[in-house]
Amino acid sequence: MDTQGIDQRLAARLRALRAERGWSLDELAGLSSVSRATLSRLEKAEVSPTAQVLGKLGAAYGLTMSRLMHLVEGGFAPVIRADDQEVWTDPETGFTRRTLSPPAQGLAGETVRGDLPAGQAIAYSSPPRPGLEHHLVMLDGRLTVTVDGQAHDLHPGDCLRYQLYGSSRFETPADSAARYIIFIV
Repeated sequence: MDTQGIDQRLAARLRALRAERGWSLDELAGLSSVSRATLSRLEKAEVSPTAQVLGKLGAAYGLTMSRLMHLVEGGFAPVIRADDQEVWTDPETGFTRRTLSPPAQGLAGETVRGDLPAGQAIAYSSPPRPGLEHHLVMLDGRLTVTVDGQAHDLHPGDCLRYQLYGSSRFETPADSAARYIIFIV
């Protein structure tokens, strides 16, 4: 997949979302807790956003990270072949997010595969929309998912189902990466 192209489309979409709401960079910085300088660099595609930053921006806009990514992807097709699935990598943690669901702005459910390297953590301070239902299915490795202060240690085959109202954290131990699928409803 063309990561540089995704970053360019994401930058354009972030600019458009802010413009649609009539927010200044300072207003968005206040709403998202992302610095004005970082927002400016993101909107110019000078830097790639991290998963944490996308989570904060999604919360400010009331969008899941998946929905935010869907907004930069093409029109609806009922099948998306493996070679055509968008892949985005967090430059800070190495986290890789693969869009498994065909992009569809009008449909609510989303399926994403996450790959988090060993010894990494991603924290989200708030959900994009309170009450989103998640089904996380572990494929490989080990992962601790903390939801609203409660930690869940997950192994291959485990499924964690939750509604997200507050903070969440995904963390791998130093000796194990994690591969999982999340269904968001």
